[in-house]
Amino acid sequence: MARSGLGFSILRGGLGVAAICYVGVDYLRRIAPSWHAFLQPILWSVLALAAVCRAPFYPHWSTELQSALPFVGSLLFLVLALALEAISVQFVTAVLGLDWHRTAPPLPDTGQWLFLALNERLPLTIVQVLRAPLIGLHHYLMLFLMLAFSVLFDCVKAPGLGLGARYMFTMAVGRLLRVMTFVATILPSARPWCASARFDVPDHPHPWAQKYYMPYSSDPNMIRQLLRHDMVNVPVEEYPAEIIPDWGWMKFLVNILRPTSPSTSEETSWFNTLKRAGGGCNDLVYSGHMLVAVLTAMAWTEAYPGWTSAVIWFLVLHSAQREIRERHHYSVDCVVAIYVGILLWRTTSFIWSAKDRSKTLKLAQLAKIEGRLVQAAKDADIEKVRELLNQVDNPIQDKKHTKWALWGFATFVIVFCLGIGLLAFTWTADG
Repeated sequence: MARSGLGFSILRGGLGVAAICYVGVDYLRRIAPSWHAFLQPILWSVLALAAVCRAPFYPHWSTELQSALPFVGSLLFLVLALALEAISVQFVTAVLGLDWHRTAPPLPDTGQWLFLALNERLPLTIVQVLRAPLIGLHHYLMLFLMLAFSVLFDCVKAPGLGLGARYMFTMAVGRLLRVMTFVATILPSARPWCASARFDVPDHPHPWAQKYYMPYSSDPNMIRQLLRHDMVNVPVEEYPAEIIPDWGWMKFLVNILRPTSPSTSEETSWFNTLKRAGGGCNDLVYSGHMLVAVLTAMAWTEAYPGWTSAVIWFLVLHSAQREIRERHHYSVDCVVAIYVGILLWRTTSFIWSAKDRSKTLKLAQLAKIEGRLVQAAKDADIEKVRELLNQVDNPIQDKKHTKWALWGFATFVIVFCLGIGLLAFTWTADG
């Protein structure tokens, strides 16, 4: 038992070291590109081979199969949430037009003032560390994948797919709450030039904004009249006509995405319009990057408390101050993302939790087989006793799953999750 506990501690320590090594090796791309090009493929290969070699000896594939449906459901829910978020980001940028984005002044942010003041007082070395891009969005996604894969080595409580389902479900809920927040009130960007550089939308406002916002945006007397009558009372100025491309059954998106070309070519399709937009340029309350970082840190803290979790939380705070310092977000966006992420992760513990909830199930299972267990003991049937005790240890396992079905499922899960990791790195490597 002592030897088993020692091995468990070594594996958990190895997971922490691997996580820090991953972040450190990836940072070499900025300070030592040749070393990065040499070490990163080696690290990836070692981690992938370790997972593949361990998979045949993983004893909980039946439990993983029980979590497959929630995992797939959470994945689809996340994809739909991200699609809605992309449409909403395009909308809040396009509805006011690029002219508004160029001229709207940034909001006053005391967090930004604080960091500028600290730059004048802190030693240059500390300021350089605070400015350094130590970790990005794709790092947090890969750190979570490493945590989920560690279930193969019994570093994290099975099922790993349950942990993945909770992460994606929580992320989807967080994304939907974020959409509701930034669509409700459109705030100017901390980078006024961003929209013109990244979005291909008209310069003039949408007819909705022309009628309900523009006449009252700079004249307090007009706002008083609007409050008095609770009806629009100013004529709309002359603006260019809206472009209506033929998007077929997706034509309802034209008013939301506001394309600038009447062409129906692939380059101006609704999908490519969304794909070109990338992240938003308005102040999108709250920060999506910080939500990913906080959920990863919460997963590590719950499943793997210790020095590595403390390091990851330090990196989360470092990311937050960089988001504010580089004016990708206002301070409020990062603060809200931190406490929303923490609260959401706590709320979704019903999907997966590192805390052992199986005691109740085990006691119930023991009560069911108590008579048979006593009889097997009286008959000195050791094999029967072992079989019954295994049912107590694994109360949710389904004995109907054949060996070949579990092997096929295990192969699919390993290949699929490694593929997800590769896509996460490829699509989010630039932040």
